Amino acid sequence: MTGLVRRFRGLPLRSRLALLVATAVAVAVAAVAAACWFVTKAQLERQLNDSLRSSKVAQTYLTDLYAYCKGATLIPPPPFPGAYTVQLIDSQGTVCIAPKTSKLPVGDSDIAVAQGQQRDALHSSTAANGEQMRVYTYQLQPSQPGERTSQIAVSIARPISEIDDPLSTLAWVLLLVSGIGVVGAGAAGLWVARSGLRPVDELTEAVEHVARTEDLTVRIPIEGEDEIARLSRSFNSMAASLATSRDRQSQLIADAGHELRTPLTSLRTNVELLARSDETGRAIPPDDRRALMTSVKAQMTELASLIGDLQELARPDAAQPGPLQVVALHDITRTALQRARLRGPELTITEELAPWYVRAEPAALERAVVNVLDNAVKFSPPGGTVDVTLHRGELTVRDHGPGIPAEELPHVFERFWRSPSARQLPGSGLGLSIVARTVQQAGGEITLRPAPGGGGTVASIRLPGAPQPPPGL
Repeated sequence: MTGLVRRFRGLPLRSRLALLVATAVAVAVAAVAAACWFVTKAQLERQLNDSLRSSKVAQTYLTDLYAYCKGATLIPPPPFPGAYTVQLIDSQGTVCIAPKTSKLPVGDSDIAVAQGQQRDALHSSTAANGEQMRVYTYQLQPSQPGERTSQIAVSIARPISEIDDPLSTLAWVLLLVSGIGVVGAGAAGLWVARSGLRPVDELTEAVEHVARTEDLTVRIPIEGEDEIARLSRSFNSMAASLATSRDRQSQLIADAGHELRTPLTSLRTNVELLARSDETGRAIPPDDRRALMTSVKAQMTELASLIGDLQELARPDAAQPGPLQVVALHDITRTALQRARLRGPELTITEELAPWYVRAEPAALERAVVNVLDNAVKFSPPGGTVDVTLHRGELTVRDHGPGIPAEELPHVFERFWRSPSARQLPGSGLGLSIVARTVQQAGGEITLRPAPGGGGTVASIRLPGAPQPPPGL
């Protein structure tokens, strides 16, 4: 049985569906055919029994047969017309039958009828010629008043073949019709399976095509709203997402190469100048050498920052963030402000931080706040002011720099995007992209908008509060 199930599972899906349909139809047809055959058999048997009960033998024929059996006449009566067999039975079980008629065996019920112990009897028996007969026995009624014939019974019989032959023909007809129905059901099931699984075949071909060619532009036509349509829609969505992800990866590599090329080119130029000085023996003036070394250090710092940002973005956007903890956003902001003051000592940075606890990854959240403050410090004019407030889960950082044009605001969170006015400033264009991802993983949102009153930009981070502050705070 296990081997049969394994072989069945090894068949193609459409073959299994066609086989299941054919099997279900075969079982249903077999049940209907069997019920039809048995109902017909019962009906024919009932009709045969009723015909025997209603077929009373003519009294004159019985009188002639009785006289012949007693020897009162030498002329035997002819066989009873039709397919009937008629015989007389006395109380001792003695049988009187017309010549050339097959004798029927006498049973106890027949004798009981002849003796007057029961009114009639109905049973099946086998005639002397081997033919199966259905026999009905009843008491012979006297032909004249006062005549004693109560000790005589009449058995009238008909061949059971009268119902067996039609039943046999019916069985063959039902078998033929059932076979045709099962074959037709199998063919219809195979056709339905092929038609119904055509979208699955298209999906399979599309998947195989993608696996073979890595072509993610393939789309499957969607028809209807059934499960197959949902599967096709899901595949198209998955292919589109994969294509977008691959495009982003390609764009990330291209942008990273472009961003790395500038500091590497400058670094290579400076290193070549220093190497040529050593090779030729022509010393570089001390001031120029110090400027070259300062430039090399700045470019190395820029490369290190860019590589760190790239490592941060190497994780997929859909990756699960690190362990979330309940942290004090006001403390993280205060720590980030200390670093920002070191980077912009000439700036005035004001703070107004109300306590607020959030659930986030502490290191990632601190890095995000530092990036926002670094942008504010970078774009603030010398002697400018940066205002930082935290109120009801909204951290606001306002600078008084040149601001961001309205047409550039939709692009500020894209990787490697930098405003044309900021291309000469240090940075990789990845900071705000990292900030946006970190804030989204913590369940919050970040926005940039022009500062009210003109001049500067307002960065706003909204984070949902934690259910309770950390223990001990």
